[in-house]
Amino acid sequence: MLLTFDTALIAALVFGVIALGTKPLIALLQRIRLLDHPNERSSHHRPTPVGGGLLIVAALVPAWLWLGGDALVPLALAALGLAAISLVDDFRRVPTGLRFAGHVAAVAWVLSLNPALAGWLPDAVPAPVALIGVGLGWVWFINLFNFMDGIDGITGVECLGIGAGVIVLAGLGLVPPGQAGLGLYLAAAAAGFLIWNWHPAKVFMGDVGSVPLGFLIGWLLLEMAAAGAWAPAFILPAYYLADATLTLGRRVLRGEAPWQAHRDHFYQQATKGGRSHAKVSFLILCLNALLIAAAVLVSWVGPWPALVFAAGATGGLLVLFRHPGDAANP
Repeated sequence: MLLTFDTALIAALVFGVIALGTKPLIALLQRIRLLDHPNERSSHHRPTPVGGGLLIVAALVPAWLWLGGDALVPLALAALGLAAISLVDDFRRVPTGLRFAGHVAAVAWVLSLNPALAGWLPDAVPAPVALIGVGLGWVWFINLFNFMDGIDGITGVECLGIGAGVIVLAGLGLVPPGQAGLGLYLAAAAAGFLIWNWHPAKVFMGDVGSVPLGFLIGWLLLEMAAAGAWAPAFILPAYYLADATLTLGRRVLRGEAPWQAHRDHFYQQATKGGRSHAKVSFLILCLNALLIAAAVLVSWVGPWPALVFAAGATGGLLVLFRHPGDAANP
């Protein structure tokens, strides 16, 4: 059976812990004054509690451990370590170099214990080069997940889309069946958080949520690729990959520091152009549904036509966001 009663029950608990526990967490964050105050680069207009990702990590990591057992202990410990560093960063800025070193250390440790995560690359690529390349890509994924958490609902929508996509692919036998539960727990956590983070957001995820999520989802996608589903592993997160990578490339070409706060992402341009956070996040949700369909298409038409379809759909939304025209707030 793909999803057992116990798996569904744990998913309900993950959802419930986050959906019901976030309200008292918001009160605590307000009491200790852990607030994100708006500035000229912000997409919000009032001080908002930040740190809602605490409950996501607290619920999701044990759920994944329950499902994966001892094999996931190193992954869980690394995720908790990243959450600890990121929580400090939410309170008081941690030097960029130290944060980046933590990301590299977490990725290097897990990869050293499971080098098969790089085994999906062509045989012509030497094993050390493959490990370094996959490691750098994973570190980039952690950071892009953090960069992209800039408007209400966007990261919850992305996690929901990836989680749902993994469930569908597992149900069709395109990825190992054990990944269905991991996807379900991810989707349940995202749904619980979206209750509080949908526009207008009552709480932000913070680095304590976005950094460990980028790490965990990056591992899940690498597991998919290692099992043969490398194309779906690129397709499901296509919007985040495209927006973050293209934005970074433009900033580097302009000689701007990549780590500095900005409002250059495509989704940020869309909100500046008149679309609300809710409309932008909803459009990304719709794109994610198309990306799930594209991932399924891999088994029928092969990886490259499916990747082209996914790239076209993603590119179309990026163009729409970049040129919002006369869009009005709903």
